[in-house]
Amino acid sequence: MSVTPVEVTGTRTPPRRVIERRRTPRERGRIPLSIVLALLMIYFLVPFWWLIVNSSKTAAGLFGGGSSLWFADDINYLGNLVDLFTYGGGIYGRWLANSALYAIVGGVGATVLAVLAGYGFAKYRFAGRNLSFAILLGSVMVPTTALAIPTFVLFAQLGLTNTIWAVIFPSLLNPFGVYLMNVYARDAVPDELLDAARVDGAGEFRSFFVVALPLLRPAIVTVLLLSVVASWNNYFLPLVMLSDNRLFPVTVGIGLWQSTASTYGAAGGQSLWSIIVLGSLVSVIPLIIAFLTLQKYWRGGLAIGSLK
Repeated sequence: MSVTPVEVTGTRTPPRRVIERRRTPRERGRIPLSIVLALLMIYFLVPFWWLIVNSSKTAAGLFGGGSSLWFADDINYLGNLVDLFTYGGGIYGRWLANSALYAIVGGVGATVLAVLAGYGFAKYRFAGRNLSFAILLGSVMVPTTALAIPTFVLFAQLGLTNTIWAVIFPSLLNPFGVYLMNVYARDAVPDELLDAARVDGAGEFRSFFVVALPLLRPAIVTVLLLSVVASWNNYFLPLVMLSDNRLFPVTVGIGLWQSTASTYGAAGGQSLWSIIVLGSLVSVIPLIIAFLTLQKYWRGGLAIGSLK
């Protein structure tokens, strides 16, 4: 009777030496993984650090022979910013506004369509459902650049080339977003919960907006972020569709400046390289803000998708 409590207590709290023996191999296994992650972090951060450093330099400082990974003696962020937003009549500000328009309208529209389609595939049974979903999965494998020329021919026949709709309409299609919403909705919205709402008298629209939509919020934010980033970084489609430089997004506009600087050198007596580098840095700041703001929803949505 007096021995039993001592044995139970020993089972619940094993000796400290035993715990150290069990944890040591696991901790050793994490060391190579930590080294690989550190190398990957350096690999991905070095280009961004290069952008920050060289955005502070003048055109002479960029090609002056100093270190490309450290600041020059004369830091010129303010002067480069003034040149950036005044060159060409302030066309860079218009390109930023165009990118914001294409990203917001295209991203939000693509998210709405992806939520509706993904929820429909997950919760409703209809003729041709499996075939339609198979075609959707197949379309995920097709690179968007391969569709640019056929899309241009289609929009040329409709008379919509060189308009903002030639960029926005194709951006509304997001097959991967539909797939992600379908995977998420199948488990995040139980059928029993929808059946209970229907028994209580709720219609299909009310069940979707009141019951399902709040449960889908992490996946919605994830798809929204993916769609906005894809629309913001879109380069080839606007390059094919647009000929008026006032409709260019910032990606195509900077590409135009880079082509001009490579071909003609100083444009109008002014070197464009310093404002090209700073313009590239400014163009990624909205994406960084979006990632930092929506990070928790982003990670949650991707984690649930990975479990499937």
